[in-house]
Amino acid sequence: MADNLPSEFDVVVIGTGLPESIIAAACSRSGQRVLHVDSRSYYGGNWASFSFSGLLSWLKEHQENSDIVNECPVWQEKILENEEAIALSRKDKTIQHVEVFCYASQDLHEDVEEAGALQKNHASVTSANSTEAADSACLPTEDQSLSTASCEIPTEHTPSSDPESALEVNDFEATGEKENHCDDKSSVPSTSEKETSENVPMAEETAEQPKKNRITYSQIIKEGRRFNIDLVSKLLYSRGLLIDLLIKSNVSRYAEFKNITRILAFREGRVEQVPCSRADVFNSKQLTMVEKRMLMKFLTFCMEYEEHPDEYKAYEEFTFSEYLKTQKLTPNLQYFVLHSIAMTSETASSTIDGLRATKNFLHCLGRYGNTPFLFPLYGQGELPQCFCRMCAVFGGIYCLRHLVQCLVVDKESGKCKAIIDQFGQRIISKHFLVEDSYFSENTCSHVQYRQISRAVLITDRSVLKTDSDQQISILTVPAEEPGAFAVRVIELCSSTMTCMKGTCQAPRSESAEYLWCKNPPFEGGVLWNLTLLILGKKSIFRRIYHN
Repeated sequence: MADNLPSEFDVVVIGTGLPESIIAAACSRSGQRVLHVDSRSYYGGNWASFSFSGLLSWLKEHQENSDIVNECPVWQEKILENEEAIALSRKDKTIQHVEVFCYASQDLHEDVEEAGALQKNHASVTSANSTEAADSACLPTEDQSLSTASCEIPTEHTPSSDPESALEVNDFEATGEKENHCDDKSSVPSTSEKETSENVPMAEETAEQPKKNRITYSQIIKEGRRFNIDLVSKLLYSRGLLIDLLIKSNVSRYAEFKNITRILAFREGRVEQVPCSRADVFNSKQLTMVEKRMLMKFLTFCMEYEEHPDEYKAYEEFTFSEYLKTQKLTPNLQYFVLHSIAMTSETASSTIDGLRATKNFLHCLGRYGNTPFLFPLYGQGELPQCFCRMCAVFGGIYCLRHLVQCLVVDKESGKCKAIIDQFGQRIISKHFLVEDSYFSENTCSHVQYRQISRAVLITDRSVLKTDSDQQISILTVPAEEPGAFAVRVIELCSSTMTCMKGTCQAPRSESAEYLWCKNPPFEGGVLWNLTLLILGKKSIFRRIYHN
């Protein structure tokens, strides 16, 4: 029972976000006694993924939490004379200004039920009760991954430990079923029927299909358990530190990934695909033969720029944008390199920063596909759950909906020595790790944050229509004014299990008002829109994630 925990641990971790989950897994695997608690009812913290109904429940819960009034702390009587307490906040202030807009036809009736609504969730991240999911997901075929989050493979049957093959990237639509092991999330079966394009213009609709593109809100509700929506969507560099960690720790067997299929740019009022690999460059119809040679020569230099310091030493104090103007590159190529390959700021990034970012982009090409980025199947929230699963496998104890009232600090040494939970139990530990959202503003006054505007949009077509409707794209919309931020758009398709068939999900970050308050750079109509403001730390690990 959560109200009768052991009184002593080696490590206490508060919060189940990705950083906390990674550390908890590492400590548990190294033999430490780990207690991992979270006051929330789901895993992942601000990294969580929800089914559509789960997201609506989260929105309601977030509104209720914003009205919480901190009660008089009854735990003060448990603090000794030589101790002091650091009270933990019950309000999560890292997510603010949450708004929802629905543009789809709201013909919702009371009798509308979600597909699969009768299937019950299981709170434990270590369960694997779906026999069909395990059987279908673990078949060693070319078209399927050898491991998914619903299939725990014994040590003697794990995939190859070869770094290049240990991480399985699924380039086909997932089949079978999969359980998401957190509250408000359930089985996500994907159908095996032949997919049809949903991007046909309205004028071309036939009499037999009069409502092909007219997706209603009730349809989204009905299919809401067949896809997940991320609070925070990020792409992983295929040779980044997190991918290396997933492979070396063997946590990759709990998850599947899909390769991003295209890099897009917004220029002169239209969306264009950016050629980034050698094959893309020479097959591109956007570039002249001279431009292709210019681009290949410059990208080759960027891969080994550190061996030729004389080529850039004189421009170290310049911005990367200014440095590109000194190279033999056309304005068209300069734009592609700056915004879609290096993905750096036009005014804030130095020459060294730009060259380093370009080299990292090129270094990640070709490991798992034609672009340098990967995206986890079923959403970003799978990654914290994967690490939580490993922690639990090696003996870690998990308690959701478990509130920690305060940290107990020894006055003489200044070290934290215990916590007091919602039941008044005093739990001693050698080490403590606390997610910053649990601290008050006064406690975190020395921490530098930046505000990140994020939005999730469900649209009825892609930002750039092609023959295939299963495209996963990243689009960069540069800032309109100097000093402003660019907009990053990640477009996800139904094969990632993050949106229903016939729609696209487009999480975007930074200056989130740009795309929809101004002329949108694509044709797709918005069916549903969630906007929020996230407080993020200043440090961003670009070699791990693209934010």
